[in-house]
Amino acid sequence: MGIGLVLLERGLITRAQLDEALAEQRNSGERLDRVLVRLRIVTRDQVLSALGDQFHMPVVDLADVSPSQTVLEALPAKLVYRQNCVPIDQRNGSLIVATSDPFEVSIIDELRLLTGCAIDLVLADEEDLHRFIRANYGVGGDTLDQMASDLDQSAVVDQAASDDIEQAQEASVIKLVNDLLAEAIAERATDVHVEPYERELVVRYRIDGVLQRANTPSSIHRFGAAIVSRLKIMANLNIAEKRKPQDGRITFRHRPKGKPAQEFDLRVSVIPMLEGEGVVLRLLNKTAVMMGLDELGMPPSVLDIWNQLIQRPHGIMLVTGPTGSGKSTTLYASLNTIVSDEIKVITVEDPVEYQVPGVNQIQVNNKVGLSFASGLRSILRHDPDVVMIGEIRDKETAETAVQASLTGHLVFSTLHTNDAPGALTRLLDMGVEPFLVSSSVEAVIAQRLVRRNCLNCSRPLTPDDDPIPEQVGVTESDEPLISTGCKACHGTGFRGRVAVYELFSLDQYTRDQVMRRVSAPEIAREAYERGHLLKLMDDGYAKVRQGLTTVPEVLRAMTM
Repeated sequence: MGIGLVLLERGLITRAQLDEALAEQRNSGERLDRVLVRLRIVTRDQVLSALGDQFHMPVVDLADVSPSQTVLEALPAKLVYRQNCVPIDQRNGSLIVATSDPFEVSIIDELRLLTGCAIDLVLADEEDLHRFIRANYGVGGDTLDQMASDLDQSAVVDQAASDDIEQAQEASVIKLVNDLLAEAIAERATDVHVEPYERELVVRYRIDGVLQRANTPSSIHRFGAAIVSRLKIMANLNIAEKRKPQDGRITFRHRPKGKPAQEFDLRVSVIPMLEGEGVVLRLLNKTAVMMGLDELGMPPSVLDIWNQLIQRPHGIMLVTGPTGSGKSTTLYASLNTIVSDEIKVITVEDPVEYQVPGVNQIQVNNKVGLSFASGLRSILRHDPDVVMIGEIRDKETAETAVQASLTGHLVFSTLHTNDAPGALTRLLDMGVEPFLVSSSVEAVIAQRLVRRNCLNCSRPLTPDDDPIPEQVGVTESDEPLISTGCKACHGTGFRGRVAVYELFSLDQYTRDQVMRRVSAPEIAREAYERGHLLKLMDDGYAKVRQGLTTVPEVLRAMTM
């Protein structure tokens, strides 16, 4: 009996749903059970249980399995990756092997011949199995296993004298680098760090703003130079130059299983270090769906005011915060809100992170003299209504932005300051005259990103948990949560991020303070008392009360 009929007999699908899935299967060529899950007709757990009954195979939860190193070494890594099966136990002369594909029964004979012992197959969830293999054999473990074997069997090689280009273009090195990048994308990483040390090569992913060490086999250290050389070739950098820093870009196309292809723009930075070259890659999803202002996590009090401010005909709107705090996302969402056929919008960015329909976007190119300041001066002759500058970094850019706002343009830009009022004093410190700052800046948003509580393992607080501080202001109607950690969030308790906002709108009193060069803390204190400043910490605590995050996470983000 096929899996479709098993699910039908269990009452988990209807005949119409089965017919729909069968029609889709004929078009895609996928297994029927995978089609049913992709169409969200059934869950993976329901399919797994039905497959176990159909093939009379016990179902295991790999999260509860901890095999010994001896058991793991019963099968070579390249076979584990190729056949998508993994040894999990050994008892009574039989090797227990977990698989997610019970239809591939031919692997039993191959495994029996290889190990010389009886094979008992058990069934595991496909995604759990992939995660388990990566955790125990490492990212690219099959490739590294083959590369190490080839290196050991070859004649004595002078690694330093070998041709970097030839080595970096070998199929095994290309596959290894692609595996590392694909793993970073699968884990939702925003940055990949490749760090050489004397006796190891460390690969780390920044996930939800926190660096986590990638699980790579120790043998990767032997191929560190080849990995760096491959990345340099992909970024069109000088592979022979190992003494100076280099920057470049890679366009990486990735197609997750059962999903449409995604295109990523990778910003590459290579720096010579004591034990070799270190590489950092920033991952930007060019095909990501842009978020709207209402999806960013802005509280209604901030969203309503900001929506009104960005409709103004002129002035400067600033978004501030540290690197990686979501400033660009907020700017893009703001532009997407106001763009129309009646408004011409031009941006100068470094780099262009998202392509916005209806917006003219310019990429900074310092090699040919196209900087933020020069680009801004040029685009003002293109009759724009709205201008976005990626970042105000110097006096020239700041003064040009001010002049643009004073001549009837709405200007969006970013600054690196700790809070919103600090943006005013930063402009003054750059050398912009107080009367220009006072008359041009309309509002400033400061923001941070805090990690969201994992939906899989979050639960309401109990009396046994640490109490929430009184200043958070929890009431009986609030629902603060705590996360215990699970396999979906890799035990961190968090999955995804949400922004925390601070909005500072300028009134005449604040403009007078700027003219008198009043300090940022005093401007902030008086603006808060007058209701013109909505603080970061207040919004952070509000998100704790809503169950979106935790107090320690808010405090961690505020100290960035």
